[in-house]
Amino acid sequence: MNYTGLRWIKDAKQRQRILAGLSRLRAGLKRKVPAKSDGTLLLATWNIREFGGSKYGGRTRDAMYYIAECLNRFDLIAVQEVRADLGALKDVMRLLGQQWDVIFTDVSYADGGNFERLAFVYNKAKVTFTGLAGELVLPSKSATEMMSQISRTPFVCGFQVGWAKFNLCTVHIYYGTGQAENPQRVDEINALAKLLAAKAKDYINTDAPVDYSPEHLVLLGDFNIFSRSDKTFDALTRNKFEIPVELQKLPSGSNVPQDKFYDQIAFFRQKMGVKNTAAGIFNFFDYVFDDPKEFQDAKGAPTAKTFPQWRTYQMSDHLIMWAEFSVDQTDAYLKSLANLDEK
Repeated sequence: MNYTGLRWIKDAKQRQRILAGLSRLRAGLKRKVPAKSDGTLLLATWNIREFGGSKYGGRTRDAMYYIAECLNRFDLIAVQEVRADLGALKDVMRLLGQQWDVIFTDVSYADGGNFERLAFVYNKAKVTFTGLAGELVLPSKSATEMMSQISRTPFVCGFQVGWAKFNLCTVHIYYGTGQAENPQRVDEINALAKLLAAKAKDYINTDAPVDYSPEHLVLLGDFNIFSRSDKTFDALTRNKFEIPVELQKLPSGSNVPQDKFYDQIAFFRQKMGVKNTAAGIFNFFDYVFDDPKEFQDAKGAPTAKTFPQWRTYQMSDHLIMWAEFSVDQTDAYLKSLANLDEK
């Protein structure tokens, strides 16, 4: 993280507020999220509400530092709801520093696309971009009365971490009117998962998977799933996508009230060669933007009444879903070499 800019904030009150917030946030991240290590991948997905938008006058400098601090705790993050204006994303990348990089889509002009982009932010010191990048377009046979294409085109990118290869497809599925089992939402998830399952062999070796150098196809992002028992969740799992065990154990959702399971991380078939060692939902509002009195003079000047909504346009109305995976397969590789000599 590049904290140098804090020195040049002229408003001493704002600077002290940011410093105090960063201190609380860093302590919270340290308690709730495992430390980075060479043998693990810390993978996250985060819908950052209207990231690049101007609602309530845009984001404060506080929010930019806090968002960067949250991202910095992980190795690889799928980000949804990046807007056409890339200013906020570029500002956060500058705060993260030179060892970080980002890959993002063009703006969606489709009906319901909301002029959004999808992005992957990753730490180059740990994660390697393999060169695979593309937006998924459904074949014509997938068209339904409700949906001819997914409005916010799913984005696939390939990464390697340690021994493991991860081909990640991030999504922001249709929300609609808030109906729990919205037919278009069910259709979008079903069509996407079905397409990826059919073409999984394009991304991974499904015929002869190798434990010591595993390949994975992972679907992650904002599915707008209300409950693990509704049709939208079933549309994901019936197409051979599985939620890692530690994520299945999470008792609460990823929206701010934590009563909806909007965000998910799902592997095609059973993952091999990596173990899900931990998972969680990180609630940044436990540490920052928790007191309206602190922000009486901030951009957008929230009142006590508007503060709960205003702060979601500073950070987000989605919390961060994360999962830790083991990626060191040195022992498995050495064992495979020993087996060669025995044959």
